[in-house]
Amino acid sequence: MNAKGQSETFGDGTPHVSIRLTSGWSEAALLLNPPLALGEAYMNGRLVVEEGSLYELLDLLARNLGSTPGTRLHRLSAQIGRFRKQANRISRAQRNVAHHYDLSPALYDLFLDNDRQYSCAYFRHPDDTLEQAQAQKKEHIAAKLMLDRPGLKVLDIGSGWGGMACYLAETFGADVTGVTLSREQYTYSVERAGQSPAQERLHFELCDYRELSGPFDRIVSVGMFEHVGKRNYPEFFGKLAGLLNEEGVALIHSIGYSDTPAPINPFIRKYIFPGADLPSLSEVFTAVEPAGLFVTDLEFLRLHYAETLRHWRDRFSAQADKVRALYDDRFFRMWEFYLVLCEVGFRRRTNIVFQMQLTRQIDRLPITRDYMFENEGGENRNSVRPQ
Repeated sequence: MNAKGQSETFGDGTPHVSIRLTSGWSEAALLLNPPLALGEAYMNGRLVVEEGSLYELLDLLARNLGSTPGTRLHRLSAQIGRFRKQANRISRAQRNVAHHYDLSPALYDLFLDNDRQYSCAYFRHPDDTLEQAQAQKKEHIAAKLMLDRPGLKVLDIGSGWGGMACYLAETFGADVTGVTLSREQYTYSVERAGQSPAQERLHFELCDYRELSGPFDRIVSVGMFEHVGKRNYPEFFGKLAGLLNEEGVALIHSIGYSDTPAPINPFIRKYIFPGADLPSLSEVFTAVEPAGLFVTDLEFLRLHYAETLRHWRDRFSAQADKVRALYDDRFFRMWEFYLVLCEVGFRRRTNIVFQMQLTRQIDRLPITRDYMFENEGGENRNSVRPQ
């Protein structure tokens, strides 16, 4: 129903979703730039889901989106934004990170697991809890890093709240340096390191990865590459190669697109992750090859992030009153839209997660994946296929 009380019906009514627009301005905005205006209208209470749910609405739209590429104005603005907004100076990177990651720590405790893993989990079984799946994600990544002896120098680029760094130091005896641009994450990580049995091997720095010097035996980066920006991929992989020693191994875990290059959803970029962008693999390989790095393994985690987001969405919605108490209803609706939109993107659209293993020497690692399965727990786990 529109703001004048007029209504239209589409489809066969399955699923049944009814929405109401409360302003004519939102109707015009939806025509000009639907990917941005839809989220803004919901966030600001100008689009009300009267029957069904927000998830059902976005899922329905996603399943019918194939033949609607958007208006000419939207396509033009997307292409301009793709080139104009990619500068990633350290000062800008710090502001972008603060916008999202320096929110109240209490917010993240409402929906993340107890290790504060804010990236795609790894579900070996459909009934895995979020805590189990996040622990399995860390184990899965560690297996690919081939941490075959204690004392290895490991760099964690975009170390978050320190969960991965602590796991590698405590479980494998690695000497880990974690870097983040978030003051909240840095403070939390330092406090956590001080309570860790591996505290002498844990080091956290509030800095940009470009300010570091190596070499490191291993480099891991989980959920940070999405913030690099397409124009800066050569710089990122060039720096990665410079930080990695001759026999080193790196593992990049990132969201991406499974189709042709495209800009990130404008609502996500404007309100949730300013400066973020998602790569297609063609863009990544173009930047990796000149850096003198070899891609030694590539895995796609297809529905794992959809399941992760489902857990986050359920927990977030269950804590709606607490979220509103921390911020307000507009913030709750903004983040609700973000979580639902991302889940639908992984289930219905072209969003994927990839894990890319890199080395400087083509023969640095065994030529089969057997060592990964052995490091991850042996044949009993090899027989369980992730989704």
